[in-house]
Amino acid sequence: MNWIFKRVRQFYRALTAEISVDDEKYIMAHLNAREQKLFFAMSEIDQYHSLRVAYTIERLVIQGKQGIDREFLIRCALLHDIGKADYKLTIRKKIFTVLVTTFAPKIADELELKGDQSIYIYRNHAGIGAQKLQRLGLFEEAKLIARHHSPPRDDDSRELKLLRLADDEN
Repeated sequence: MNWIFKRVRQFYRALTAEISVDDEKYIMAHLNAREQKLFFAMSEIDQYHSLRVAYTIERLVIQGKQGIDREFLIRCALLHDIGKADYKLTIRKKIFTVLVTTFAPKIADELELKGDQSIYIYRNHAGIGAQKLQRLGLFEEAKLIARHHSPPRDDDSRELKLLRLADDEN
């Protein structure tokens, strides 16, 4: 039930997504011009989601996570979904993709093999985004973002755990 509630909330946020002037100031305060270009290439829905992840990171770091590079983690939060930027999907297609990969993974596999871009991007956007960041010389960010949808491991950094938590909350 919790998963359904989170997805309904996510759908509502997607329908009402809007980047405010204050949000733009926040983005400009935390990303340089090249990073902003990557951020603003995402759909407004993905921009809004990434902002919410960054704001959640701020809350989590304030709640006593010592030894965390706050600026690094905010930058990663804002850029964690840039791998989706070249593949603008409608809300309807995003919903279908999430549902089919969650509830019918074998059908999703078949669709991906037949060339369904939405399934491919949903499953691989972290790696695609990491490659974009590497081209900008953001190797540490790329390393973190490449793994943010990977299964948890014992040696995961605190930053990776926080990024996953914040992404999952949003």
